[in-house]
Amino acid sequence: MDFFRLTDEKIRKAYEDGEFENLPGYGKRLELEDLSNVPPEMRMAYKMMKNAGMMEEQQVRTEIEYLEDLIEGAHSDVEEVRLTARLNEKQVRLQQIIQKKKKEANSAVFKDYQSQMMKKFE
Repeated sequence: MDFFRLTDEKIRKAYEDGEFENLPGYGKRLELEDLSNVPPEMRMAYKMMKNAGMMEEQQVRTEIEYLEDLIEGAHSDVEEVRLTARLNEKQVRLQQIIQKKKKEANSAVFKDYQSQMMKKFE
């Protein structure tokens, strides 16, 4: 019996036994993310990066660059002050994201995983 048939049979049996009825969101519509603006060959990488929190960092970096360009072309001091305040907020947000990543990367679980992986490659 091949793997796919075995998997299909197990899922079908679990469904018939009602094992999926107590799951969160049971009977509710799925909220699918619109990835139409992401090329099909890039969607998996995009989802992985987004799930890893990398997309937020890149988005904030892009917004910082955009605000810097707007400040350079500001037509008044009032506009420049307003844009600079927004830029400062984005820079603080970027630092928060980076600090959060450092904390996650320095966790004991990560270090244990990292040492196990290094042993495998030795």
